[in-house]
Amino acid sequence: MNFQVFPPAQPQARFAQGGGFFPEACAELCYTAPMLYLVATPIGNLGDISLRALETLRSVDFVLSEDTRKTGFLLKHFEIHKPQISYHEYNEEKSLPRILNLLREGKNIALVSDAGSPSVSDPGFVLMRAVLLENLPVTAIPGPTAVITALVLSGLPVHSFTFRGFPPRKGGPRRRWLGVDAASPHTLIFYESPYRLLAFLKDALEVYGDRPAAVANDLTKLFEQVERGLLSELLTRLTGADLRGEYTVVIAGAGVYEAPASEGED
Repeated sequence: MNFQVFPPAQPQARFAQGGGFFPEACAELCYTAPMLYLVATPIGNLGDISLRALETLRSVDFVLSEDTRKTGFLLKHFEIHKPQISYHEYNEEKSLPRILNLLREGKNIALVSDAGSPSVSDPGFVLMRAVLLENLPVTAIPGPTAVITALVLSGLPVHSFTFRGFPPRKGGPRRRWLGVDAASPHTLIFYESPYRLLAFLKDALEVYGDRPAAVANDLTKLFEQVERGLLSELLTRLTGADLRGEYTVVIAGAGVYEAPASEGED
C-alpha cells in the first residue's frame, strides 16, 4: 500500500467554542488504565487519519504493526516516536504471550494493520479473542475502511450488504465459496489481489450471472478508480489493463437487478 500525503488536519485543533473535548488533553485524560487499542489507519490518504488515532498512537507504550516499515512511515510523518512490535499472520500465536504479559503489566498497546481497521481481513482476531478471554480491556478507534468506501461509491444498494473478504485462491474452491451467496439478496463485497482479479470476475460471472458490479482501486488516492457495469463488461474492460494494488469488488445481490437480455432472446 503506497500512501499519498495531503495536508492533514492539525491534531492540536480544538473543537468549536463553548467547551467540549480538547484532543491535546487526551494523553492525560484517556490513557490511565492498561488497554489494547485497535486503531484504524488510512487506506491511502494520510489526511484521513483521525485525531483520536493520532492521540492514541502518541500515548500508548507500544505499537503492534503488521508491517513495521509501513507503520514506521506513518509514525514518522506525524512525528510519533514509539517502539514497534511486529505482529502479522505468521507470528500471531507466537507473539500472544509477550503481548498479554505487557497488558498485564499495565502497558497500553495499539494494534494497527497496513491500512484500514485491524481484524478486517488483517491480523487482530486471534489477539482480540485472547484479550477477551483474559478479561483485559480493549477498545477500537474507528476510521477509514475500503469496504464502506467502495460500497458507497459502487452505486449499488447500501441498506444491507455482506462482506466476504478475500476468496480462495484456486478456481474450484473459489466458485464453491462464491456459491454460498448465490441466492442472497444482499450486496456482496470482496477483496482481491491484482494477480487474481480477472479469474475472480470470471468465476463470479459463472456463479452469479451477469449482475451489476463495481471494481474499486486506489481508494482515497489522487488517481482513485471505480469501474462500474455488468460483470461481463468489467471483465472485458479490465482484461489487458495494468492491474496494481488491492481491489475491492462490489456485486449486486440476487434479484436486485436483472441483467439485460442479449439480442435474439425473448
